Amino acid sequence: MKAVQTAEPMAEKRRARTTRKFLLMGVVLVCVVLLACATGQYRLHVREILQAVNNRLLGYPVADETIYAVLFHVRFPRILAALLIGAGLSIAGAAYQGVFKNPMASPDLLGASAGASLGAALAILLDLNFAGIHIMGFGMGILAVVLTYAVASTISYGGNQVLTLVLTGMVVGALFQAFVSITKYVADPYSKLPVITFWLMGGFASISIQSILFMLLPLLLGIIPLVLLRWRINALSFGEEEAYTLGVDARRIRMVIIVCATLITSSCVAVAGVVGWVGLIIPHLSRLLMGADYKVLLPASALAGAAFMLLVDTIARGLFIIELPIGILTSIVGAPFFIFLLLKGKKETLK
Repeated sequence: MKAVQTAEPMAEKRRARTTRKFLLMGVVLVCVVLLACATGQYRLHVREILQAVNNRLLGYPVADETIYAVLFHVRFPRILAALLIGAGLSIAGAAYQGVFKNPMASPDLLGASAGASLGAALAILLDLNFAGIHIMGFGMGILAVVLTYAVASTISYGGNQVLTLVLTGMVVGALFQAFVSITKYVADPYSKLPVITFWLMGGFASISIQSILFMLLPLLLGIIPLVLLRWRINALSFGEEEAYTLGVDARRIRMVIIVCATLITSSCVAVAGVVGWVGLIIPHLSRLLMGADYKVLLPASALAGAAFMLLVDTIARGLFIIELPIGILTSIVGAPFFIFLLLKGKKETLK
């Protein structure tokens, strides 16, 4: 009886601690959004931002046309895209790490990023508009993962199917990257090649409301099932036998999670280009902060990923006069963090 009475206050303390952490993350996210609204070539004061938003919501006349145009036509679409893509890639990365029981898994593990890169590069080479680039990028990203899954299913003979899937994903990703290189090689070096190269480095410079609407449906179709199935990801992270013991069909759930994560990754890469490391480092940081329970980890990863992506984008467009591609900054942060993980894993092994 004493043990039960002791366990209940401990559980309440954990819930209260988790709630406080979520509130803190929410406050940080709001601060980053205000910073992003204020930062740029045309700087705005927080008071001006709040007044403009208040006037817009209440339908009051526009006090300053310049502030209105900068805030609602330039910065808000970009901020919304950064929030959605950061949250999406982080959720996809967390889901992959749970499914493959590998902390080094990331959203591009099965070739989605490489496929989307090839689709966008071909679209640019063929002189398609932004809608064509998004559609081809999304379609080729899906195709790459379908090819990975089909090849892995064909060559798997009942052994370690997860390992087969990962290795096949690496091969398919390398194949699609080779085609990207061919596309860059044959592209016009004065017009098409710079556009392809800049797109492959990732960024939100060309984001519009149409881009956000294009990715919104597949993004939601990927995120909502993952959030609903997050306790099953907990079961999968323990292993297939344990998952079956808990009544979870490991193969079916793994396929559903892979499909959802692929939808998220392909839609994000098709719109913003290749933005690496976010789906790897943010789930790790969220796990260190909130624990390994996916009921908490997925929403925490979404909040942290949204804040991180928006902060990096704000730095990318405010650090220098010329905007930096976002993929460069995420790599600068992600590579040292990856080394830190390797060193940490080595120390734990030695213990």
